[in-house]
Amino acid sequence: MLTIQFLCPLPNGLHARPAWELKEQCSQWQSEVIFINHRQNARADAKSSLALIGTGTLFNDSCSLTITGRDEEQARRALEEYLQHRFIDSDSVQPTPAELAAHPLPRSLIRLNPDLLYGSVLAGGVGAGTLTLWQSDNLESYRAIAASAEDNTRLEHSLATLAEQLNQQLRERDGESKTILSAHLSLIQDDEFAGNIRRLMLEQHLGLGAAIVANMEQVCDKLSASGSDYLRERVSDIRDISEQLLHITWPERRPRNALVLTKPTILVAEDLTPSQFLSLDLQHLSGMILEKTGRTSHTLILARASAIPVLSGLPLAAINRYSGQHAVLDARCGVLAINPDDAVRGYYAIAQKLADECQRRQALDAAQPALTKDNQRIDVAANIGTALEAPGAFANGAEGIGLFRTEMLFMDRDSAPDEQEQFEAYQQVLLAAGDKPVIFRTMDIGGDKNIRYLNIPQEENPFLGYRAVRIYPEFAGLFRTQLRAILRAATFGNAQLMIPMVHSLDQILWVKSELQKALVALKADGLRHAPTISLGIMVEVPSVCYIIDHFCDEVDFFSIGSNDMTQYLYAVDRNNPRVSPLYNPITPSFLRMLQQIVRVAHERGKWVGICGELGGEGRYLPLLLGLGLDELSMSSPRIPAVKSQLRQLNGQACRELAMQACECRSAQEIEELLNQFAPQKDVRPLLALENIFVGESLSNKEQVIQFLCGNLGVNGRTEHPFELEEDVWQREEIVTTAVGFGVAIPHTKSQWIRHSSISIARLLQPVDWQSEMGDVELVIMLTLGADEGINHVKVFSQLARKLVNKQFRQSLFAAENAESILALLEAELTF
Repeated sequence: MLTIQFLCPLPNGLHARPAWELKEQCSQWQSEVIFINHRQNARADAKSSLALIGTGTLFNDSCSLTITGRDEEQARRALEEYLQHRFIDSDSVQPTPAELAAHPLPRSLIRLNPDLLYGSVLAGGVGAGTLTLWQSDNLESYRAIAASAEDNTRLEHSLATLAEQLNQQLRERDGESKTILSAHLSLIQDDEFAGNIRRLMLEQHLGLGAAIVANMEQVCDKLSASGSDYLRERVSDIRDISEQLLHITWPERRPRNALVLTKPTILVAEDLTPSQFLSLDLQHLSGMILEKTGRTSHTLILARASAIPVLSGLPLAAINRYSGQHAVLDARCGVLAINPDDAVRGYYAIAQKLADECQRRQALDAAQPALTKDNQRIDVAANIGTALEAPGAFANGAEGIGLFRTEMLFMDRDSAPDEQEQFEAYQQVLLAAGDKPVIFRTMDIGGDKNIRYLNIPQEENPFLGYRAVRIYPEFAGLFRTQLRAILRAATFGNAQLMIPMVHSLDQILWVKSELQKALVALKADGLRHAPTISLGIMVEVPSVCYIIDHFCDEVDFFSIGSNDMTQYLYAVDRNNPRVSPLYNPITPSFLRMLQQIVRVAHERGKWVGICGELGGEGRYLPLLLGLGLDELSMSSPRIPAVKSQLRQLNGQACRELAMQACECRSAQEIEELLNQFAPQKDVRPLLALENIFVGESLSNKEQVIQFLCGNLGVNGRTEHPFELEEDVWQREEIVTTAVGFGVAIPHTKSQWIRHSSISIARLLQPVDWQSEMGDVELVIMLTLGADEGINHVKVFSQLARKLVNKQFRQSLFAAENAESILALLEAELTF
């Protein structure tokens, strides 16, 4: 067996397109190829797109391919070359209309034989309503309006009126809506936008209506030809403001058939402009199917912020014949269920109930501050790569953005983003953040992040090469443009600036001089900007650790990039499978280095955070807390669990633990120390009230298993309820789990269960368990860890023996509530 280790380089994660391409590469070989996501501890057949997507692989996840077979050596060489040089290119084009579900359909749904259309997910969630087609405005009639001597005056008046309307809406709205409206305001105030309309009227003798339409088409054609997804998806914004201009200039021609939603609706359209979306009554908007919307469209940003599920990849022609019919839009699995029957509706009713409860608990948990038991505070922030991720991060409880990877704006395109595009992206995040801090890391490009238009030569060891701050002097114009965009955006919130890959004081002094030049230039240009900005550096080069005191005189904060710092400290290439096992941040040398950085910075009044993968690792949270870090920044889905764990820790105990760890002689000793650290252990009882239900109205076997597995997900006993459910169904296929007497004991040993559990549902009415043992009224589901084979047999046999006892059964059926059932089982069973 051969292994290739790598970090996922895809900015958008392993979605349908790169998964398909990787599958194609692996399928050329006879050898078995297994893909492993080490963060998720997920394995998949690399010759299956759906399996690859199911690993939930995100940008920078630690991954590997294992290759076993006759041609493994040739396969390793070819796949290694593909992963190093071409894999990232598979993310440059967004998924084409998908025929695959975003998540494998759960068996509880498949068994109900729903009528499904497959799409691709743009915004998650589930919604039910009537399929309703959106009628687009026909702009052709405006071309025929004759030119007039007053056209220039009318244009000025219409532009001023639209600006006034947008400003009014800005005062009334907040969050994402405010961000989009600000972007539209900046577009109509762009000299080129209005100037081109005037040129068309003057040079081509067009009337105002025809000139506005022609300008819209010219700008949209130019944007559509761009190599940047972000720019291509601005087409909708240009069309939006152009239509609004036309409606203001000729209000009598405004369409009279504006859509008014009066009942739950799934809206079907080629595309929808942001103002059209904002005109809808969101109380009745259950979901949208948008044929041509891209992932960074402003309409989609608004939909995500409003929790409206969205699918694409479903041609209007395929949906038109269903107009007016009821449907369920499932943007978890990427399907549209047409005319669902009672059983399918029941499935989605339970799914919604579980989702609502999960969201309620997550919101409660995420909203609480990150305080330890003894009231020690530590900030918990999010790492993001695009503005789209910001609302989700704050919904997960982020207290700020600890790392905005601005280089994502520069990648997968033919030219660098201009100042205005960057300004809008940065502004969008700041508006979403409100008064919370947002740390913009300046472009960490070059080296291993190949940017075609910069023509930086390939290097043997890119991690130690020409990258980040090292390339700034050569591309000073590019760097100044970014500084200008960040300083302009900084007037909209609490922006901070962070420089990557710094290794000497000279570099930061040069950056500060460039920052000063940018401030002077912005003032001279008369552009609104922040007069100052908090400045920090990434601590990822070991040399910095020995001159932190000098840096404290020049910067305001430090953020430790644990990923790069680890490999530089140990001289270990984390992508080299022969030495990658040595890549371990939890060693005495690494912890002592963190201890020194924090001590020196604190002595001089500076704060220290960590923004590498280590920051989100729950196992090592007591150590990071004990070392005195002020901030942890991580991928946003990890935030609720980390905040919850922090509230169970004692700061003083963690400080003692960290001191002991720094005195250990090896990583193994530190791991043993952590194993003995009692507060770290998260043990849940096998039997708990949260998993017992009395009088639950469930109509069939599918709903029972769906509900009980989903509830374990809500309670944090599994992160993979769909996969756990599949394991339960596989056991059901081997032999029925009905045991007679109106009782069933579905059971499984599963890798997907985090805390072994007994779940109980005493149903409101008996259900057909599809067995010769008759209907079932009481379900006792055992879900035990894959390594708990002996316990599985013991628990199952105990239950089976007890259920033969008539008095025991009668007591279970007679119990008034969940508390009574729990007390009875705790008295009768031993685990």
